[in-house]
Amino acid sequence: MYLCTLLIYEYLGKMRKIKFATYVCFLLFSVVFISCDLGEKKIDPSLLPGKWKQGTFYEVYKPDGTGYTWDEADDVTENEAQKMRWTLDENELVQIHLMEISGTEVPKSYTVTELSSTDFKYKDKYSSRSFTRVK
Repeated sequence: MYLCTLLIYEYLGKMRKIKFATYVCFLLFSVVFISCDLGEKKIDPSLLPGKWKQGTFYEVYKPDGTGYTWDEADDVTENEAQKMRWTLDENELVQIHLMEISGTEVPKSYTVTELSSTDFKYKDKYSSRSFTRVK
Protein backbone atom coordinates (compact mmCIF):
# COMPACT_ATOMS: atom_id res chain seq x y z
CA MET A 1 0.00 0.00 0.00
CA TYR A 2 2.79 2.35 0.93
CA LEU A 3 4.48 1.60 -2.40
CA CYS A 4 1.28 2.45 -4.30
CA THR A 5 0.99 5.75 -2.42
CA LEU A 6 4.60 6.61 -3.27
CA LEU A 7 4.04 5.82 -6.93
CA ILE A 8 0.90 7.97 -7.02
CA TYR A 9 2.72 10.93 -5.38
CA GLU A 10 5.66 10.51 -7.73
CA TYR A 11 3.29 10.42 -10.71
CA LEU A 12 1.43 13.53 -9.48
CA GLY A 13 4.75 15.30 -8.90
CA LYS A 14 5.79 14.64 -12.50
CA MET A 15 2.39 15.85 -13.74
CA ARG A 16 2.77 19.10 -11.76
CA LYS A 17 6.20 19.64 -13.34
CA ILE A 18 4.80 19.01 -16.81
CA LYS A 19 1.85 21.31 -16.10
CA PHE A 20 4.20 24.01 -14.78
CA ALA A 21 6.48 23.66 -17.83
CA THR A 22 3.43 23.95 -20.10
CA TYR A 23 2.37 27.18 -18.36
CA VAL A 24 5.88 28.61 -18.67
CA CYS A 25 6.00 27.78 -22.40
CA PHE A 26 2.56 29.32 -22.92
CA LEU A 27 3.64 32.47 -21.08
CA LEU A 28 6.83 32.79 -23.15
CA PHE A 29 4.97 32.32 -26.44
CA SER A 30 2.39 34.89 -25.36
CA VAL A 31 5.07 37.48 -24.61
CA VAL A 32 6.80 36.82 -27.92
CA PHE A 33 3.62 37.10 -29.99
CA ILE A 34 2.36 40.19 -28.18
CA SER A 35 5.66 41.98 -28.63
CA CYS A 36 5.86 41.17 -32.36
CA ASP A 37 4.96 43.82 -34.89
CA LEU A 38 1.91 42.58 -36.75
CA GLY A 39 3.15 44.01 -40.02
CA GLU A 40 1.28 47.30 -40.04
CA LYS A 41 3.52 49.76 -41.79
CA LYS A 42 4.21 53.17 -40.35
CA ILE A 43 3.25 55.91 -42.77
CA ASP A 44 5.36 59.08 -42.91
CA PRO A 45 2.94 61.93 -43.80
CA SER A 46 5.82 64.20 -44.86
CA LEU A 47 6.22 62.01 -47.97
CA LEU A 48 2.72 62.75 -49.29
CA PRO A 49 3.02 66.33 -50.59
CA GLY A 50 3.72 66.32 -54.31
CA LYS A 51 2.21 65.32 -57.62
CA TRP A 52 1.09 61.70 -58.04
CA LYS A 53 -0.04 59.89 -61.20
CA GLN A 54 -1.92 56.67 -62.02
CA GLY A 55 -2.44 56.37 -65.77
CA THR A 56 -4.30 59.55 -66.77
CA PHE A 57 -5.45 60.28 -63.19
CA TYR A 58 -3.53 62.82 -61.08
CA GLU A 59 -3.60 63.92 -57.46
CA VAL A 60 -1.62 66.85 -56.07
CA TYR A 61 -1.09 67.21 -52.33
CA LYS A 62 0.29 70.50 -50.99
CA PRO A 63 2.03 70.72 -47.60
CA ASP A 64 -0.68 73.08 -46.28
CA GLY A 65 -3.36 70.34 -46.46
CA THR A 66 -4.89 71.44 -49.75
CA GLY A 67 -4.68 69.87 -53.15
CA TYR A 68 -6.50 69.02 -56.33
CA THR A 69 -7.26 66.11 -58.60
CA TRP A 70 -8.09 65.58 -62.27
CA ASP A 71 -8.34 62.91 -64.94
CA GLU A 72 -7.09 63.62 -68.45
CA ALA A 73 -9.31 60.78 -69.73
CA ASP A 74 -12.29 62.99 -68.82
CA ASP A 75 -10.76 65.81 -70.91
CA VAL A 76 -9.91 67.77 -67.75
CA THR A 77 -6.63 69.66 -67.42
CA GLU A 78 -4.65 70.59 -64.33
CA ASN A 79 -6.02 74.14 -64.54
CA GLU A 80 -9.58 72.74 -64.32
CA ALA A 81 -8.82 70.29 -61.48
CA GLN A 82 -11.19 69.63 -58.60
CA LYS A 83 -9.97 71.22 -55.37
CA MET A 84 -9.74 69.30 -52.14
CA ARG A 85 -8.49 69.43 -48.57
CA TRP A 86 -6.70 66.44 -47.10
CA THR A 87 -5.48 64.97 -43.82
CA LEU A 88 -3.31 61.94 -43.19
CA ASP A 89 -3.46 60.49 -39.70
CA GLU A 90 -1.50 57.26 -39.18
CA ASN A 91 -2.63 55.37 -42.29
CA GLU A 92 -6.04 57.04 -42.74
CA LEU A 93 -6.21 59.49 -45.63
CA VAL A 94 -9.25 61.76 -45.76
CA GLN A 95 -9.90 63.82 -48.86
CA ILE A 96 -12.63 66.47 -48.73
CA HIS A 97 -13.54 67.35 -52.31
CA LEU A 98 -14.85 70.87 -52.80
CA MET A 99 -17.64 71.09 -55.39
CA GLU A 100 -17.41 74.44 -57.19
CA ILE A 101 -20.97 74.73 -58.47
CA SER A 102 -22.92 73.61 -55.40
CA GLY A 103 -20.35 74.57 -52.77
CA THR A 104 -20.79 71.23 -51.03
CA GLU A 105 -17.99 69.20 -49.56
CA VAL A 106 -17.70 65.47 -50.29
CA PRO A 107 -15.49 63.52 -47.86
CA LYS A 108 -13.72 60.36 -48.97
CA SER A 109 -11.75 58.12 -46.64
CA TYR A 110 -8.98 55.71 -47.63
CA THR A 111 -6.44 53.43 -45.99
CA VAL A 112 -2.88 54.13 -47.12
CA THR A 113 -1.10 50.84 -47.71
CA GLU A 114 2.20 52.22 -49.02
CA LEU A 115 3.86 55.63 -49.09
CA SER A 116 7.45 56.17 -50.13
CA SER A 117 9.32 58.89 -51.99
CA THR A 118 8.32 57.25 -55.29
CA ASP A 119 5.19 55.12 -54.65
CA PHE A 120 1.81 55.82 -53.07
CA LYS A 121 -1.02 53.31 -52.66
CA TYR A 122 -4.37 53.52 -50.95
CA LYS A 123 -7.63 51.61 -50.85
CA ASP A 124 -11.19 51.73 -49.60
CA LYS A 125 -13.94 49.11 -49.48
CA TYR A 126 -14.54 49.34 -53.21
CA SER A 127 -11.25 49.95 -54.99
CA SER A 128 -7.56 50.71 -54.72
CA ARG A 129 -5.17 53.09 -56.41
CA SER A 130 -1.45 52.88 -57.06
CA PHE A 131 0.45 56.07 -57.91
CA THR A 132 3.96 57.06 -58.83
CA ARG A 133 5.44 60.45 -58.05
CA VAL A 134 5.66 62.92 -60.95
CA LYS A 135 8.69 65.18 -60.90
